[in-house]
Amino acid sequence: MPASPAAQVVARQELDLTLPTQPHAAAAFFAERYRAKPGHLTVFGREDWLAPIASGSNPSDAMAICPCSMGTAGAIAGGLADNLIERAADVMLKERRTLVLVPRETPLSAIHLENLLKLARAGAVILPPSPGFYAHPATVDDLVDFVVARVLDQLGVVHSLLPRWGEARVAPPTIERA
Repeated sequence: MPASPAAQVVARQELDLTLPTQPHAAAAFFAERYRAKPGHLTVFGREDWLAPIASGSNPSDAMAICPCSMGTAGAIAGGLADNLIERAADVMLKERRTLVLVPRETPLSAIHLENLLKLARAGAVILPPSPGFYAHPATVDDLVDFVVARVLDQLGVVHSLLPRWGEARVAPPTIERA
């Protein structure tokens, strides 16, 4: 799970969060922040070409790039592998494993759309962060949980972030009109 320099800038700007740059420090940071159990989280450096995820002989079950910049999407669509993120994504595609891309930008240019289409045709799942409203979200966290739940579903990770379509859900809020 390497983080790009752009991800570090975005985390600082949008979340007021400073991501550690060293893999061991990042692993400790995320394990503590998200209460990861021992062995459930491994962090690799962006240039760690010896990481298991860099090789098709040791492919991961699934991978998500969230958020995925259009620069990263373009590099992957072009078959580039200049860092571990791009190489791991390339491995996922060539090994026909699940690769989920959650595009960051909006609006999307024709070039962005062509790259995303190329990736979808290559087997990637393109999952825009578009929350559904059928569960009647009340907070921003509810909207985020909806998108995270969709990503986890694609990765095959069991979760209970929100009720599924058709399951019991909270009654919709009433709207008073003046």
